[in-house]
Amino acid sequence: MKERVRAVLVTADDTMLVIRRTRPDVPEYWVLPGGGVEPSDESREAALHREIHEEIAGKADIIRLLHTMESDGERELFYLARIATWSFEDRTGPEFRAEGRGEYALKEVPLTVEGLDGIDLKPEEIAHVLRGAIGDGTLQVGA
Repeated sequence: MKERVRAVLVTADDTMLVIRRTRPDVPEYWVLPGGGVEPSDESREAALHREIHEEIAGKADIIRLLHTMESDGERELFYLARIATWSFEDRTGPEFRAEGRGEYALKEVPLTVEGLDGIDLKPEEIAHVLRGAIGDGTLQVGA
């Protein structure tokens, strides 16, 4: 089964980092940083650290696994993490150079229900999970 890892990256300002995807003939949508687990990755967490480095030149402290989704032979794991520094200008991921992939823009969104309601976060299931976690206070990541 193919595995993907993504991170809810919480900043010191209690915002989360999301990537706005703009592609021709597709309505704008938002995703969490992350990507595929490669055979060379020592663990899922190592894959997530690699992806965060590639996509936003950042280093995160992974707090815990937040949610797992499975569909069509793919498992996607969503982790809660704290991030202090990042540089979207220094990203190195191969997807940013691929023709026809559209545009990627890193944004900080308030980690509130209203913040989530202001974006079209994909997949919808993780947006639903985040709304619930915000409501019940389980997105605490510490200082």
